[in-house]
Amino acid sequence: MAIMEINFYSKMLKRSTTILAILPVDRPDRNFIKDTDSETLKTLYLLHGYAGNHMDWLYGAQIVELSMRYNVAIFLPSGENSFYLDDEEKEEYHGEFVGRELIEFTRNVFPIPQKREKTFIGGLSMGGYGALRNGLKYNENFGGIIALSSALIIHKIAGISPDYKNAYASYKYYRRVFGDLDSLIGSDKDINALAKKLKETGAYIPKIYMACGKDDFLIQENRELYNFLKGEGLDVTYEEDEGSHDWQFWNKHIFKAFDWISKLSI
Repeated sequence: MAIMEINFYSKMLKRSTTILAILPVDRPDRNFIKDTDSETLKTLYLLHGYAGNHMDWLYGAQIVELSMRYNVAIFLPSGENSFYLDDEEKEEYHGEFVGRELIEFTRNVFPIPQKREKTFIGGLSMGGYGALRNGLKYNENFGGIIALSSALIIHKIAGISPDYKNAYASYKYYRRVFGDLDSLIGSDKDINALAKKLKETGAYIPKIYMACGKDDFLIQENRELYNFLKGEGLDVTYEEDEGSHDWQFWNKHIFKAFDWISKLSI
């Protein structure tokens, strides 16, 4: 198993950034041949949660084992606390970075397939939201989306007042990350609106795997999104299980998500 940390200059972020690459290309039983074996791989871009970084998935879950077992190349970017959205004022485009630039960079550098049907985006909590939003917004690049315990918070913060503050952040943070909070619903940051637009225009819609713990504080939002997506006729798999917003739940369901990927027909 090859595990590499890569630093490179991102035009979307206007600075150097770090990603972790996990590649099942050095098997002890046989050699990897780029020209033939790269097309047998699948690729997953896996996003961390709020207050995390590109190392979280490596330490929190058994993704090295999953990479080898399911023959999936995994790339772990750092999204800071951006919700993987574009910051117009700072000109740091985290959404376009994970939705387009990172795909192009990794495909040019690593022996991974170029096809949409072999390319997936996933994440937990903030990263679950980022995977859903960017998987739908950049639907031309992704065959499927994995969203665990997704931080589907926009209906809670839409239209909040300047004195708003919760346990995680204040109005200033939400305004900076999500932009005009009075125009949030129906924008391209609204998962419901993105899905509905793709359906109405007849565009390709990535298949979706969602999971959330029954004791998770985000369970109601995840149920509501699943019901909406299912009502719109999207191909979405949803699982609820015992558990909360923690690594025990995410580690269990990332195994289920990889199994879902392996059986997916796109």
